[in-house]
Amino acid sequence: MNEILDTRLMHPRDQITMIISRIYKRGMTTTSGGNISVIDENGDIWVTPSAVDKGSLRPSDIMCVKSDGTFSGRHKPSSEFPFHKAIYEMRPDIRAIIHAHPPALVSFSIVHQIPDTNIISQAKYICGSIGYATYELPGSDLLGKRIAAEFKKGFMAIIMENHGTVLGGSDLLDAFQRFETLEFSARTILYGNTISKSQYLTNEQIDDFEAQIPGLLPEIKITSYPSDEREKRTSICNIVHRACDQGLMISSYGTVSVRWRNNDFLITPTNIPRWNLQIGDIVQIKDGKREYGKVPSRATWMHQEIYRRNPDINSIILTQSPYLMAFGVTKSLLNVRTIPESWIFLQDIPSLPFGVHFMGRKEIPDLISSGTPAIIIQNDSILITGDKLLQTFDRLEVAEFSAKSLVMAKPIGDLLPINDEQVKELRKVFLKK
Repeated sequence: MNEILDTRLMHPRDQITMIISRIYKRGMTTTSGGNISVIDENGDIWVTPSAVDKGSLRPSDIMCVKSDGTFSGRHKPSSEFPFHKAIYEMRPDIRAIIHAHPPALVSFSIVHQIPDTNIISQAKYICGSIGYATYELPGSDLLGKRIAAEFKKGFMAIIMENHGTVLGGSDLLDAFQRFETLEFSARTILYGNTISKSQYLTNEQIDDFEAQIPGLLPEIKITSYPSDEREKRTSICNIVHRACDQGLMISSYGTVSVRWRNNDFLITPTNIPRWNLQIGDIVQIKDGKREYGKVPSRATWMHQEIYRRNPDINSIILTQSPYLMAFGVTKSLLNVRTIPESWIFLQDIPSLPFGVHFMGRKEIPDLISSGTPAIIIQNDSILITGDKLLQTFDRLEVAEFSAKSLVMAKPIGDLLPINDEQVKELRKVFLKK
C-alpha cells in the first residue's frame, strides 16, 4: 500500500523525502534535477541537498538553513536555494516550494509558452493563473529575483524559460497537487495535439462545474463496520494508490466506488488528495444515506444511479489518465478495435460532451451497461465499470494502453482496425452474444 500517513504530523525532512520520491518514481525529475523546500514555524527552511541522488534520498540527507544563513546537515543545500529563500521572503503565505524539470512542462518552457489549464475541469482552480520567468543563470541571485517578482504578482505556479517549473503551496501536499495537475495538463495538451487539436473549456463551463453544490445525502446516525465492509475499504485504498503509482490517477481528481450489499456501496471522499487516501476516509452509503461526518465524492449520485440500474455492475472508477484524456480533449474517437484484448475488455467506448456528469443529468446512467462498460466525458474524465474492482482496474489499464498505442502510432500511420467480421467472431467466442 502507498503512504497513508497524516503528513501534517510528519517532520519537514520526512515530507520532502516522501514527495521527492513520488516525483522521481513518476518520471517527473531526474537523479540530479529539481529541488524541494519547506519553511517551518520557526522560519527555518528545510531543503533538498545539492548533488545527491533523488532516487535514493533519505530524511537524513535533507538540509536545514537557518535565518542567519547557517545550515546543518551532511551535505550542501541545493544550488537553487537562493530563489526558494527569495520566494518565502516575498510571499509569507507560501510554506512549501517544488522546482523540477518534468518533461511536458519543460516542453512548454523550451518553446516559451504557458500551458492553458482550461484543458481539464479542475486544473484552473488547482493551479491558478500561470506566471512566466525569463531565463537567468541557474543558482544566481538574479534568477531568484526574476522568480520572486512573478510570485509577487500572485502566481502560485511559474514556467521558467528554458529551465522548468516552480510552484508554491500552503503546505507541501498543496504544492505537489498543483505541480502534478499542471504537468498532467501539459501532457494532455501534448498528447491531444499529437492525434488532433486540443480543445479547451470556457471559463463559464469551468465555473459551472465548480459551482455545483453537492446534493448531500442525509447522515447515518449509527454506522457499523462489519468485516466485509472493512475489506472493501482496503481494496479501494489499494486500487487508488496503485492508480496513482501508475499514473492512472492524480491527486486532484478520481473517484472509486464498490457495491457493498444490495444498492449500498462505499465511495471515496471529496477534497482529499488521492495519494494520501486512508481507509478511514472512505464513505459508506447505506439506504441512501452517508456515513456520519463525511462528505462523499460529488459524483455519488451518479454511482448510486448506475448501481441501481445495473445489478451486474459492482465497481466504478472515474479518473483522468493522460493518453485517454488526449481523446477526451480532442473529441477524437477512441477506437479500441486495435487488438482483440482491447475490444473484448472494453467494446466500443462512446464520448459524451462536458456537462453530462453534472448533478441530476441522466445521460451517463442511461448509457452505462454491461455492453457499454466505459465512456469518455470530454475535458473531464474516463468512467469505467465492472464486476470485481480488480476487473474494473484492469479495464482502465487496457483502455489507457490502447489509447497510448494509438497516440504513439499516429506519427507512423493511421489505425487499420479489426474489421466487423473479426469483431463478430470475437463477440461470438468471448462474449457469447
